[in-house]
Amino acid sequence: MINPQQKSDIGLIGLAVMGENLALNMAGKGWNVSVYNRTLPGVEEGVVERFVNGRAKNKSITGFTDIAAFVESIQFPRKIMMMVRAGNPVDQLMEQLFPYLSPGDILIDGGNSNYEDTNRRVVLAESKGFRFVGAGVSGGEEGALNGASIMPGGSESAWEEVRLVLQSIAAKAEDGSPCCQWVGPAGSGHFVKMIHNGIEYGDMQLISESYWVMKKLLNLSNQEMSAVFSEWNEGKLRSYLIEITARILQHRDKDGGYLIDKILDTAGQKGTGKWSVINAMELGMPLGLIATAVFERSLSAQKDLRVEASGTFKARPSEVAYNRPELVNDIYAALYASKLVSYAQGFAVLQQASDNFGWNLDLASIARLWRGGCIIRSAFLNDIAAAFETSEKSVHLLLAPYFKQEIDQLLSGWKHLVSYAMKNELPVPAFSSALNYFYSLISPQLPANMLQAQRDYFGAHTFERVDQSRGTFFHENWTGHGGTTKSGTYNV
Repeated sequence: MINPQQKSDIGLIGLAVMGENLALNMAGKGWNVSVYNRTLPGVEEGVVERFVNGRAKNKSITGFTDIAAFVESIQFPRKIMMMVRAGNPVDQLMEQLFPYLSPGDILIDGGNSNYEDTNRRVVLAESKGFRFVGAGVSGGEEGALNGASIMPGGSESAWEEVRLVLQSIAAKAEDGSPCCQWVGPAGSGHFVKMIHNGIEYGDMQLISESYWVMKKLLNLSNQEMSAVFSEWNEGKLRSYLIEITARILQHRDKDGGYLIDKILDTAGQKGTGKWSVINAMELGMPLGLIATAVFERSLSAQKDLRVEASGTFKARPSEVAYNRPELVNDIYAALYASKLVSYAQGFAVLQQASDNFGWNLDLASIARLWRGGCIIRSAFLNDIAAAFETSEKSVHLLLAPYFKQEIDQLLSGWKHLVSYAMKNELPVPAFSSALNYFYSLISPQLPANMLQAQRDYFGAHTFERVDQSRGTFFHENWTGHGGTTKSGTYNV
């Protein structure tokens, strides 16, 4: 038995990049940490030993290679953070841990788990007398070590037990507040992290399109583009992704050339962007810009097809004269406005999920969670939080007074940039998607009446009429020889 006075404050399982750095972060904040790494087929042995004798040497971190001894080393109620691959590995690890846990112990899943899996795991853990926290963690290796954005949800009674540890290792916003607050019940923490990652996909695509327009239409050098992004990072577009883009454009490899020019244009993805789009569809919410960003990654991976297609259809750029400073300003307008659309769509999905699942999400608090540590941290998240806190809350973020004013100022340049890129046959799919969403949003009438007529014609799916009250549905015998039977009305 281990002496109770020697027991650690928290345990952590999984010593890959994120887990290793989170353990060091915890120890650096004064916590005693027990660590364990699973040894499975295909998993390298000696991970624990190398860590405790390497980066963790002389720190308040104790390594274990036996799971029973690991669990026994942690003080009650035990807090065990699991940093393993999402999916079955989490379930398998939980089954391994259950026999050694005591009532009230807390399991924290800090991976990129699907929120529906977290819903299920909360119920399972609580049925056995334990507690479960699904905590989205954003910030990558740097955030894990120096302060991440952490989005915990699940068994609410666990919050006061884990709060001090999680808030201590979280990033701090400029006002000093930790970028870690309780999100809500069930899988809400991982749902919020999923939407964060979806917005991240959108931001990265928009910045990439900005870079591409500057490179292809303005012929700016890497240094010139870096200077533009650096300047933007001093104002309303100040963000982590803008900052690192400026650095990437200046980075040279060991041969002295710019590395960005040598990287193959095929993007990977791990799934959270796709999950965001799928769940938005399930909720019946438009998330078009993020969907476009996901599909563009898929299209980028089809490199051979694109090369073949480029030989079949030759681009013919127009000879439109342009003013370089003005076009840079238009790119800024398109980037800023499109980012606002992306965040507006993302927060609308969060609100719909909150309503559907009874989570009672605090959107202002979520905006503040993302101000530091995470990949999408940016200056205007304070403005988003303020918009959600005002007593006259708008039904949509873009209709909030501050953002309405911003869009009014950006719209001209945004339109010009998209049309100019199209004339020059340069793809800007995310900019275009955002602009089309905006025009659809502000259109009191859309051609959906034709959609409903078509649906009723071939499938008797019924329609509402403009001259009748909402909620009353009609079916028309379009051909003159159809019946009066109609399909039920429902939305998937």
